[in-house]
Amino acid sequence: MEKVESNVKNLLEKIPSVNPYGEKITVVAAVKLQTTDNINKAICAGITDIGDNHVQEFRDKYADIHGNPKRHFIGHLQTNKIKYLLGKVDLYHSLDRFSLAEELSKRSAAAGVVSGALIQVNIGDEQTKSGFAYEETESAYRRIKTLPALKIKGLMAMLPDSDNEELLLTLAKKMRTLYDKLRAEDGNFEHLSMGMSGDWKICIQAGSNMVRLGTSVFGKRY
Repeated sequence: MEKVESNVKNLLEKIPSVNPYGEKITVVAAVKLQTTDNINKAICAGITDIGDNHVQEFRDKYADIHGNPKRHFIGHLQTNKIKYLLGKVDLYHSLDRFSLAEELSKRSAAAGVVSGALIQVNIGDEQTKSGFAYEETESAYRRIKTLPALKIKGLMAMLPDSDNEELLLTLAKKMRTLYDKLRAEDGNFEHLSMGMSGDWKICIQAGSNMVRLGTSVFGKRY
């Protein structure tokens, strides 16, 4: 069995089908710098959702991806590149500033599409990461949800790179609390996208229902 295919098989056996809240867990394969051959192998092995970090890669490989997976954009998005993704991306994970939400809304409306998106939260308050501060997320959500042609479907976060599992679990649980609060008043909320190859177990334990995995699927990039 090919390495990618065996990785996927092992991963799908390890990851529970539902989180502690009884919600289905979606695995999004992060395909940054992967060949279309590797991506297609992962899809053949059972991956149903793939996530791109770079618009250029998305454009270059779009027609060569087989199996009709759901398409996610999980990287930092520049407003001038939205036009290349419209109508092709099922879910934007990184709505990290109001100006991006405004532009995505405007361009989506002009194209006659409704774009699904997640609000990115900088849960570790890290200067090296974008996203809304935890304390600002609720007010940002209320402002963003008034924009036309956007459907806010949940929240996304990246935990800090830390060996302190207690800290990570605390932050992940804070995200789940905020997600539950907003979901109680918004029926469109269905995704808490949190967890990567190094911390997905902690994130699922805390209630994540969508994980973005690259190394676990494709192996280390060199």
